[in-house]
Parts: sequence; structure tokens; C-alpha cells
Amino acid sequence: MDEQLATPPTILLVDDEESILNSLRRLLRGQPFNVVLAGSGAQALEIMAAQPIDLVMSDARMPGMDGLELLAELHGQDPDLPVLLITGHGDVPLAVQAMRAGAYDFLEKPFASDALLDSVRRALALRRLVLDNRSLRLALSDRQQLSTRLVGHSPQMLRLREQIGALA
Repeated sequence: MDEQLATPPTILLVDDEESILNSLRRLLRGQPFNVVLAGSGAQALEIMAAQPIDLVMSDARMPGMDGLELLAELHGQDPDLPVLLITGHGDVPLAVQAMRAGAYDFLEKPFASDALLDSVRRALALRRLVLDNRSLRLALSDRQQLSTRLVGHSPQMLRLREQIGALA
């Protein structure tokens, strides 16, 4: 079984308010996710450097590095990483700016639990497709490289390349 499929997705929650982090963690409890908490954008970047993350949910307004700055940093590392921004301020220009910057979604507090979970599930499904696509492209690239190293078109050579590709 593929190790990525056996491992539940990891969600990084980022907020400077501990009560919000705990509320979000409780909301996600019981779901098939690993949840990691960060109290700042800087701490989130440290966590990202230490372990793979499938989705980031961040407050848009935090002291120091705000959610938009964190989004820019994260997308500099992985442009396909889904980032959901959450705000307690009904700020339409901020929402537009976030979406233009590449945020997967922008939710305003208070939000319905179902709406958040739906957004999380859709973002994780997209992430799975992106990772699968990367894996398939890498496998295809490896097979193409193999055909340049093992020259020949005989049935035995074709079978050997297929066996090596399957083993890889």
C-alpha cells in the first residue's frame, strides 16, 4: 500500500490566539486528520521545514507575519499547497487580495462548522490530486530516462524496462 495513502493528511492551524487554535482543533477532532498548531507565522514556517503539511489554515490578521505574508512564504516553497485564510473582520478587499495571492479559500468568523469542514475536505482532495500528479510525472520521467539508458526495442528489452519500472 502507498505510504501516502496510509497516512492521514496533516493540517497546520496558525493563529496567535490560543483559544481559536483550540476551537479549531476541537472542530477537526474525530476527522481523519493529523492537526498541528502554530501560534505565529514564524512558528508555522519552522513546522513546515520539519514535516510535510497537506493544508494550512491561518488567521489573516496576526502580529508579526500576517496570513498574507505567510501565504506568500508558503507558496514560495510549494505553490500548490492549499492555504485557507480565516478572519474575524468582514473585509472584502482583504478577501480579494487573499484569493489573488493564491489562497484556496477565505472564511469569515463566525463560520459554520460544515462550511469549514467542506472547504478542508475539498482542499485536501485537491492536494491529493496534486501529489498524485507529481508522483506520476516523476515515474514517467524515470521511465523515459530508463529508455535512453537501456537501448533496444526487442521484446526482451521492452519487458526488462517494464520490470524495472514496476520494481521502481
